[in-house]
Amino acid sequence: MSISAADVNKLRQMTGAGMMDCKKALEESNGDFDGAVDFLRKKGTKIAANRADRDAKEGAIIAKVSPDYKTGVIVQLSCETDFVAKNEDFIAFTHKLADIALSNKAKDADALRALPMDGLTVGDKITEQVGKIGEKIDVVRYEILDGQNIVPYIHAGNRLSVLVELNQAHNEANALAGRDVAMQIAALNPIAIDKDAVDPTVIEREIAIGMDQARAEGKPEAMLEKIAQGKLVKFYKDSTLLNQEFVKDSSKSIAQMLDGVSKGLSVKTFKRVSL
Repeated sequence: MSISAADVNKLRQMTGAGMMDCKKALEESNGDFDGAVDFLRKKGTKIAANRADRDAKEGAIIAKVSPDYKTGVIVQLSCETDFVAKNEDFIAFTHKLADIALSNKAKDADALRALPMDGLTVGDKITEQVGKIGEKIDVVRYEILDGQNIVPYIHAGNRLSVLVELNQAHNEANALAGRDVAMQIAALNPIAIDKDAVDPTVIEREIAIGMDQARAEGKPEAMLEKIAQGKLVKFYKDSTLLNQEFVKDSSKSIAQMLDGVSKGLSVKTFKRVSL
């Protein structure tokens, strides 16, 4: 049957697929739009199966928070190439997934894939995108954070995103401070909020390394543990968020900066997702 340009354009608007793919889908389905959508999804499924063993190490990572600042999500949508990762449609699609996840408070990536999106499920829409783009794509990481005041940060290029939970209700001052903290987390990648939150096995390893270093420097055996404990203090300052020097003002720690913004203001937890 003859397929009109208007019908091709309509299917293209519905699915985002290329014009030739839409024309082929309508021809194969005898002009039936539902059948054409199914055809495109099957194409995406076939491409996904053929590329299952491909590395999808590129992508976009988007962080968003609810209007009341009490819930935040991070969605990482993977793809194979930097070219696709930088594509405006791919980035917009990732933003839309984050919006859906946030509005439904999806508990994990599987729950997100099962949510409705434009008459299909998120999982089916991802399969459609595989057919459109021709690359293996998927939600490879998803984080959700609930609290009193969540602050988001998306680093330039959408390759890294952060959520920070503050212990005081949202206002303009602590929102700005929270963004500074999120940028610090993005740049310095702390392993924990403070020393009390560091895994004991990490502490044991740092002490052992410190003692080995001191021993190699010829320090007396009786002094090794004391020297290692001194190195551990430096480790906490470099690697735990509240003890780190504030990158915008090295005369203050993050804890001191926050307390200066509002007495008692601090970080309860954070999420950092990076390619």
